[in-house]
Amino acid sequence: MELVNVIVAAVVAFAAGAVWYMKLSEPWMDASGVPRGPDGQPEGGQSAGLFAFGFLMQLIVAGMMRHVFELAGIDTIGKGIVSGLGIGLFIITPWIGLNNSYAGRPLKLTMIDGGYAAIACAIMGAVLTLF
Repeated sequence: MELVNVIVAAVVAFAAGAVWYMKLSEPWMDASGVPRGPDGQPEGGQSAGLFAFGFLMQLIVAGMMRHVFELAGIDTIGKGIVSGLGIGLFIITPWIGLNNSYAGRPLKLTMIDGGYAAIACAIMGAVLTLF
């Protein structure tokens, strides 16, 4: 059953990412410096492999969160949301900020990507505690 929880948590967080980045695609592309083609879209497009890799990364995060939740006794939706949000805000976002600062990228990029990390981890935390 835990494997199903992890997969569902990753799917829901991945879907939230689709919505998040569709809404913030323009500011994200500006902040990240992604080269654009004449159509305004990222050069070279986006491959299925890129999305598969992204989902795999979500799956790894969800699996580790499930493990941590089990060890810590996080077993209610409220605890799951708060714990997931904490992981996103206080572990993942600072790491994103560190990487972006060394790459000379703007704070705006960290806010967009870190905001998604916080929301996605909160969603994962909720899903992981539902079953």
